[in-house]
Amino acid sequence: MRYRTVVSIVLLAALFTAAPAVALERVILNLDWTPNTNHTGIYVALDKGWYEEEGIDLVVVTPGADTNVLALVATNRAQFGISFQEFMTSARVEGVPVVSVAAIVQHNTSGFASIGKGIQTAKDFEGKRFGGSGLPIERAILKHMMEADGGDIEKLQFVAIPGSMDLITALERHIDLAWIYYGWQGIEAELRGVELDVVMMDQYFHAVPDYYTPILVTSERLIATRPDLVRAVVHATVRGYEFAAAHPEEAAEILLKYVPEYDPELVRRSQEWLSPHYIADAPFFGWQEHEVWQRFGDWMYENGLIEAPFDASGAFTNEFLPGLSG
Repeated sequence: MRYRTVVSIVLLAALFTAAPAVALERVILNLDWTPNTNHTGIYVALDKGWYEEEGIDLVVVTPGADTNVLALVATNRAQFGISFQEFMTSARVEGVPVVSVAAIVQHNTSGFASIGKGIQTAKDFEGKRFGGSGLPIERAILKHMMEADGGDIEKLQFVAIPGSMDLITALERHIDLAWIYYGWQGIEAELRGVELDVVMMDQYFHAVPDYYTPILVTSERLIATRPDLVRAVVHATVRGYEFAAAHPEEAAEILLKYVPEYDPELVRRSQEWLSPHYIADAPFFGWQEHEVWQRFGDWMYENGLIEAPFDASGAFTNEFLPGLSG
């Protein structure tokens, strides 16, 4: 009797002993910039354990000033990255084997900001000082926006400013015009009591085609050899952004757990503003249209920003989105 009791206890103990944890696969995701509300869905998925549910140990890396995220992804030093359609287009034409697997924001939410300069349209850029990085795409975009209003790009002065410079301070002291993402810098200006005049790019999509910015990217090699891994990361990421789209308040608090040094009100207000833009008019989060990629690529070629015609067919894929792949 005692023997049978001991055996029963041993069997019960075995039944209630947790099974050995399944080893997670380490995956590196390189951000494009310091963490902000463009990245909230990633941190939501991390916080809620959704990458772990997919067997992924996701390591999020903040880039240095000279980091080339697309080069890291192409060479598998990072399996995923956050980038932008304009950079991806150039990289694809140059033969860099990278692919966009999800659009993070459906429509361009950037604009050109000024403070008290009377700038209401792109024609008003004439006679002003634009502070930027000096990339050719800045001049091309400004040229087409100004010409759409009858303006002359030759009447705009270009001033190089460091990428680390606070743009609101720069606008107050050094320049008249800066390119901002309204969902972060625009909200920051509001909280600082600075009244910005912003000419948004979506007012000029007839002159400069809309494009995806930012995007989630991986490599052709990973898609070919580990589609299961790509699908796992994309699925968890999509869950995070869908949650952030539906629950901006809670999503903001989750992001603040990972960047507690940030102004909580900026994060909360930014998240409230940006959350509707994650999905917008798309059928579901991450969706990308061939027309958006091709039209902007054609525009870049026509304006001498890339050296060869662009073929959008291999630049992006929707195949790993849960809405299509289950």
